[in-house]
Amino acid sequence: MKFKTRMVITSLSIVLVPFLLMIVAFLVIGSRIEGTGTGILDQYGASFMYTIENYSRMTEEVLEQIKEQIATDPEVLEDTDYLDEITNDLQSKSSYIIVRKDDSIYYTGNNTAAKKIFSSLPEYGNEMPNAETGYYYNDMKKLVKEIDFLFSDGSEGSFFIVTSVSSLISKTTLKHIMLVYILILVFTSLVLTHWISSGILKPINQLNKAMQNIAEGNLEYMLTTDEKGEIGELYRNYEDMRLRLKESLDEKFEHEQKNRELISNISHDLKTPITAVKGYVEGIMDGVADTQEKMDKYIKTIYNKANDMDRLINELTTYSGIDNNRIPYTFRRINVAEYFGDCVEEVGLDLESRNIQLNYTDLAEPSTQIIADPEQLKRVINNIIGNSVKYMDKEKGVIDIRILDEVDSIRVEIEDNGKGIAAKDLPNIFERFYRTDASRNSSKGGSGIGLSIVKKIVEDHGGYIWATSKENEGTCMHFVIRKYQMPQEE
Repeated sequence: MKFKTRMVITSLSIVLVPFLLMIVAFLVIGSRIEGTGTGILDQYGASFMYTIENYSRMTEEVLEQIKEQIATDPEVLEDTDYLDEITNDLQSKSSYIIVRKDDSIYYTGNNTAAKKIFSSLPEYGNEMPNAETGYYYNDMKKLVKEIDFLFSDGSEGSFFIVTSVSSLISKTTLKHIMLVYILILVFTSLVLTHWISSGILKPINQLNKAMQNIAEGNLEYMLTTDEKGEIGELYRNYEDMRLRLKESLDEKFEHEQKNRELISNISHDLKTPITAVKGYVEGIMDGVADTQEKMDKYIKTIYNKANDMDRLINELTTYSGIDNNRIPYTFRRINVAEYFGDCVEEVGLDLESRNIQLNYTDLAEPSTQIIADPEQLKRVINNIIGNSVKYMDKEKGVIDIRILDEVDSIRVEIEDNGKGIAAKDLPNIFERFYRTDASRNSSKGGSGIGLSIVKKIVEDHGGYIWATSKENEGTCMHFVIRKYQMPQEE
């Protein structure tokens, strides 16, 4: 539920709930007061009143007691102490008494009020036969009941009970109503407080706890809710933030781990050729290479090891460019036949020295051109062939390079007869740091980023690459680059 809707309901409840409950309470209290009273609302629904009959019944018991007293002791109404007791008893009933002797006030429980009504009181001998009814002075809102008697000196006397019907309820009833009203307010307050607390404060506290967990680095603390309003949006935004932070942290951790692995791999791979170079240099210095043939062999080995170190450093530099998406490219039009012919000639010399046969086939049109960076494309070829040489397990190695024409693109295939790649590893070989030789055979070496560099360069050329392989038979790398299309003249 939205905050706005919740606040509107709360505002209406604060007004309507106590009002409705008070009406119910008034009706219940009015129907039970004095065991006989019945409460009603006036025609405007604004005041709660007792009927005149109810007020009449309230004083009837007092009148009956006085009549019994007069019958046994006619002079009892001349005793002011007795009259004071009656006055005290009638105060809770919004009533007071007047005792008239001839034409003057002999005793009254409310002197000020008695003077106002005294002149309107009925004369001696006009006592109504139905004492329960009495006299009702509508203009003064007074109900009067009368008992006539004679004083001990023979003077005419009248005993009046005057009840004010302008006061709606008695003091006791007022206390009851006030108590009920307070209870209603407390009940309403508790219900609304619980409702707001469960709908707003509790979710906010949970969200605060969740944010504390985030601050402490606990990204596994989840918040779920079915709420549709602002609270639901807050929870969902928290979950989105938590998942993004967790994903970012996982990526950062993975990246740091890969960087550490890269440094470890590069360090290991550099250590091997450096150790070899040092060994051969020491051999030359110690005179071990005592013939021209040995000297040529040592120098050639040192040169090859230096090339290996140079390759590793270049891979590291290229990897840094991939990581920052800053590989420098200089694209230009390249004739496929000329470019790959030069590459094969250059690579062939090195492969021949390693006792690996190189076969080259170009099935594309001699005029076929592509848009490429010559240096980066050469890196692709060298990395693929370098991998083939590295994992060559046959005494007589063979590498085939084929250029195939595919209408609007060319496909380059570089196939070897090495040990091949397991089917489970094929989908992952282009991932950075992925190594099929998890045991890290030092004789193979490698940083684990060569094929990821190849994939990045090919894709930046607008092409794509994949591999096919059979274990113990060999591997074939395929990559496709679109042809350069000459603009057609109109």
